[in-house]
Amino acid sequence: MQNNLIIALSKGRIYKETQPFLEAAGIVPVDDPDKSRKLILDTNREDVKLLILRATDVPTYVQYGAADLGVTGKDVLLEHGGDGLYEMVDLDIAKCRLMVAGKVGADLSGVSRLRVATKFVRSSREYFAGKGQQVEIIKLYGSMELAPLVGLADCIVDVVDTGNTLKANGLEPLEHIADISSRLVVNKASMKLKHERVSRLLNEIKAVVEERQT
Repeated sequence: MQNNLIIALSKGRIYKETQPFLEAAGIVPVDDPDKSRKLILDTNREDVKLLILRATDVPTYVQYGAADLGVTGKDVLLEHGGDGLYEMVDLDIAKCRLMVAGKVGADLSGVSRLRVATKFVRSSREYFAGKGQQVEIIKLYGSMELAPLVGLADCIVDVVDTGNTLKANGLEPLEHIADISSRLVVNKASMKLKHERVSRLLNEIKAVVEERQT
């Protein structure tokens, strides 16, 4: 695997929206990750392999050099902190927003110590610290919208796409933290040791992004 170019991807929306970029660079997976149980996928190029991971694990594999490149959301990178990798290209796909949300019409400014339910612990701490607001973070992994409804938390921090799930549960976006999209990241050592191949791939992908934006 050492001489191969290893690209870390996650199943689902990001994988599907990343495919056109890979195809433009002449990389086509041999197996469909939705049908195959393999976690390392071969491609039409013998020197390129794809790793299929949880989205939250992509930066870790890239950081430690188990993957040379990876595609993951900016929300994941904000939580990871970006150690050991370069954030090279905003692919402008899988777009959403990282938001503070709560009950419709809720005023969070008067709460002395805000209870915030989220899986985005690092991002939430930094956001509220920047506002000078004291918070207690309650870490949850799913069904975030339930927390304010049952009194577990005053608000939540989560990614919002259409906002329909919030609306269906009597919640609304209250404060904007960050715009989220998928980013191409590169391991710092790979950028040096495999510079020519990595740079060529980056340039091919950048060309696709620029073409889509015109």
